[in-house]
Amino acid sequence: MEMITGIPDGWPTDEEAALAVQDELRGRVVLDEPGPPPGVGLVTGVDVAYDDERDGVVAAAVVLDAATLEVVEEATAVGRVAFPYVPGLLAFREIPTVLAVLDRLNRGPGTVVCDGYGLAHPRRFGLASHLGVLTGLPTIGVAKNPFTFDYEQPGVRRGDSAALLADDGSEVGRALRTQDDVKPVFVSVGHRVSLDNACAHTLALARRYRLPETTRHADALCRRALKIEANSP
Repeated sequence: MEMITGIPDGWPTDEEAALAVQDELRGRVVLDEPGPPPGVGLVTGVDVAYDDERDGVVAAAVVLDAATLEVVEEATAVGRVAFPYVPGLLAFREIPTVLAVLDRLNRGPGTVVCDGYGLAHPRRFGLASHLGVLTGLPTIGVAKNPFTFDYEQPGVRRGDSAALLADDGSEVGRALRTQDDVKPVFVSVGHRVSLDNACAHTLALARRYRLPETTRHADALCRRALKIEANSP
């Protein structure tokens, strides 16, 4: 069995404390950098899966060559669920184990693509933003499903997009069609990447399938690691 990642000292244990941390960290999100160009350097996908029987979480990180999309490194980490389930505060359940898996990488991680949200979050601070602020890395959120924002259906062709709109009319992300005539994905800025560039990265990573290769590889590794963990003594 893999060594269990601990919960950091001082980690929030209730909703009030977590909201206070969100309020503090949200102001550190960098929105005025374009970020690394697509297809250059390394890009890393991160994903998590839960071991409900053990109250555990498994995190996976897969590093790809951004030009070829070949896997150059992968890592996993196992931790305890670090926070109770509260909508809008899910990052607090996962972040310690995600940080641990990123620390295990020898290369990269370059730009990090999260299976989740950044600014497209009720408090404008989803997992991608939280992770970006804590690590300083450029981060992007690419979610499979919409959260709470209004949007029109984008056109049916690859690359078509439509704004995700907050109640005040501001654009917090985009519904992006990555393949012709398939459901869109939902892209938002995490940290140190512009929305245009986040969408360009997503298209560059989704050459053949709806989901970016970062997400596909990280999800598959996460599932394998969870199966191994569940079958361990």
